[in-house]
Amino acid sequence: MDKMDKALDRVNKALDKTTDKTMDKVDKAMDKMNKALDKTTDKTMDKMDKALDKVNKVLDKTVLGEQDLFQRISQIQGCDKATVKLAEARQAMLAKPPGSLGALEQISVQLAGITGNLYNDVKKQCVAIFSSDNGVISEGVASAPNSVTMAQTINFTKRLTGVGALAKYFEVDLLVVDMGIAGNVPTEIYSKEISTEKIIDRKIAYGTKNLAVEPAMSREEGIHALCVGFEIVKYIKEAGYDVFGVGEMGIGNTTTSAAVLSALMELPATETVGKGGGILPESFRRKQEIVDDAVKRNGLTAKSDIIEVLSAVGGFDIAAMTGAFLGAAYHRLPVVIDGYISIVAALAAVRLAPAVRDYIFASHFSYEQGYSAAMEALDVRPMLSLNMRLGEGSGCPLAFKILEGACGVMNGMATFEEAAINDNYLAEIRKGDCF
Repeated sequence: MDKMDKALDRVNKALDKTTDKTMDKVDKAMDKMNKALDKTTDKTMDKMDKALDKVNKVLDKTVLGEQDLFQRISQIQGCDKATVKLAEARQAMLAKPPGSLGALEQISVQLAGITGNLYNDVKKQCVAIFSSDNGVISEGVASAPNSVTMAQTINFTKRLTGVGALAKYFEVDLLVVDMGIAGNVPTEIYSKEISTEKIIDRKIAYGTKNLAVEPAMSREEGIHALCVGFEIVKYIKEAGYDVFGVGEMGIGNTTTSAAVLSALMELPATETVGKGGGILPESFRRKQEIVDDAVKRNGLTAKSDIIEVLSAVGGFDIAAMTGAFLGAAYHRLPVVIDGYISIVAALAAVRLAPAVRDYIFASHFSYEQGYSAAMEALDVRPMLSLNMRLGEGSGCPLAFKILEGACGVMNGMATFEEAAINDNYLAEIRKGDCF
């Protein structure tokens, strides 16, 4: 009966922070348990155990409540500064002119601070992709129909998209999450369980509302999306991944990300709105008008509550991505930004918990307008400049290879002493700026 008591305790603790959808699942599982209890004999204990297992599985997937979410956010800490100093000291001893490996040195030091280990390996990699439709596309702000969101999300599982092909080539796993696609995913590739082969069902609604006329989502939905991001990273940690990237799929989400960025930085749409997947001049002007109007109508400023900003003008995808960046810091995992939508979500996460900044790496410089502003706000420098503007998480598999290289340098390069080189000739050079 101890097993039953523990399960009931978990039920009671979850009641205050669970959603209606989850409660329905809990109720059904509890009904089965109660029926088994009414007939409890030695022979029926197996039935009760199975019912209890179902209760526990539901509870394990219970979406965090707002109070629990912010409690976890408050526990996020920065990098291990002692290990950072050790890593910097080792880099100074490696047989090379000081700083000659540039960003690779900085990356290796940052990784050491994240993990608390001087030597690291980032061979097990994945990209979490959050897919959702956005009601604002009814305003003509995108050239593609929202059916593309569904089509490409399905194609992720077949590794036929940009990020899919790169992931397959580099043997990187994909975690594809339906946050709010405006349609029903084929059941044969849809799963409540987290899987790298299927689309993970975390659908909140069939797309957000039209932010041009009303808030994109409720605060409860925004919190729910953030919590899903946290949940996915919990799985990533438990599955033993060394690093992950954050990508997205959602027609219209360059509009939502521009609106979020305009609010967070109090910038006009002329500085945050780009042309996304390509739009005509009239649609571009309309897109700018919508962003400026939505931010003003909702009274959003740089001092606004971040959840309020995400709920009013964001999307399920951006909110979940924000949760993923927060989850990375909470679980002390290095995380890679992809493009524009991804960096806006990273900025939102840093506004919620400044220590998140210690855990993020920027993969590539996005062609999309607004990226530079977010980059400067975060004080990050992308590893690559390839004129990329696809999104999906496509920059992440490329960045992972650079992270591997940084680890290779720290782990395998000889010090001056090991290489039998007298480094006295560098004494004066190390004192000043000689490069």
